[in-house]
Amino acid sequence: MTLLALGINHRTAAIEVREKVAFGPSQLTLALSELRALPGVHEAAVLSTCNRTELYCVTDARGESDVLDWLSRFHALPREELLHCAYHYLDGDAARHLMRVAVGLDSMVLGEPQILGQIKDAYQAAREAQGLGGELERLFQHTFAVAKQVRTETAIGENPVSVAYAAVSLASRIFDDFGRARALLIGAGETIELVARHLHEAGVQQLTVANRTRERASVLAGALGGTAISLDEIPEALEHADIVISSTAAPLPILGKGMVERALKRRRHRPVFMVDIAVPRDIEPEVGDLSDIFLYTVDDLQEVIEENRRHRQVAADQAESLIEHGVTHWHKERRVRGAGEVIRDVRAKGEALRDEAQAQALERLAKGEDPEAVVRRLAHQLTNRLLHQPTLALRGAAADERQELMDAAVELLLGESHSPG
Repeated sequence: MTLLALGINHRTAAIEVREKVAFGPSQLTLALSELRALPGVHEAAVLSTCNRTELYCVTDARGESDVLDWLSRFHALPREELLHCAYHYLDGDAARHLMRVAVGLDSMVLGEPQILGQIKDAYQAAREAQGLGGELERLFQHTFAVAKQVRTETAIGENPVSVAYAAVSLASRIFDDFGRARALLIGAGETIELVARHLHEAGVQQLTVANRTRERASVLAGALGGTAISLDEIPEALEHADIVISSTAAPLPILGKGMVERALKRRRHRPVFMVDIAVPRDIEPEVGDLSDIFLYTVDDLQEVIEENRRHRQVAADQAESLIEHGVTHWHKERRVRGAGEVIRDVRAKGEALRDEAQAQALERLAKGEDPEAVVRRLAHQLTNRLLHQPTLALRGAAADERQELMDAAVELLLGESHSPG
């Protein structure tokens, strides 16, 4: 069996491609079911965020091709387009990749903490869909342990800079006085919650939170002295918003060009700063063509994020070292498990030969044969049967000049570390 990690991320694919390959919450159960049902796939988990879509699978030899074909079919995307931007890792490289993702080393924002929670969500979803077997279960558990060690022993998580923080930082470069700016936040998940807190700390006093579930928006807005509205009330709220930041899981855009155009007329074309953090996007790209709109996507936050990356590079190097240790430990445990299967098979064969010889010996004793002769015959037969196959293999190895097998036999059968001189 092969461990496979296959995916795309913000480095290999533009947002236009990432949003096509993203799995919405309503798609995840079906996706895991279909993926797990592929003939070459034995275990499967799906990680889908605004910056990446990755599939972690335990497959047979044809599994990688089958998984890529399935991903192409599921999202109705040409296989060639996926091949152009997809990456894949096998076995130890796949384990290393998941660990790097978990600690934020592969994130747009170096060391960002949200990704670990997203991986835990992906793990839980895979468990509930019965997509996990022993291999992926152990990999995820080991990854969580390594991520905890990295967070504990390095400064990778100090002063965390998230995409939410980067969005607010970019807004601060446009607005001289945040205290007079009015913000409309669309969504009520973890990212929007972070955005709201960063804006509040930066001095924004007038916050409006729009969400499909008004109750969830009320909880977030109430904690910061803001106002909660439903998605239907967005057109009216746009008229008063200087800052619009959106991050939902909606499959289609929430803000269209016409809606924004009408709001601008009522604002008398006072400019609006917008950041669309969602994948798929919440704001139609054509909105950015309007002269009084400054629209940014998650891909446009790179400058703020690169500054954060430079500050965290020392901690990142330390994290890489801990991950290499974690991969080595994972490899060792995997080899030990593989040896355990061989040991069980060898012992089972030895016990079968023992039981057969024992049954024959007891039968002779029952017939009244001399006990001493029976015991001697038992010992002779058992020795011959146990050593027959190893003897044939050693003779074949000697004839084929397979010295490495001869050396291994000496160590395994005689307990010596090298061939006798």
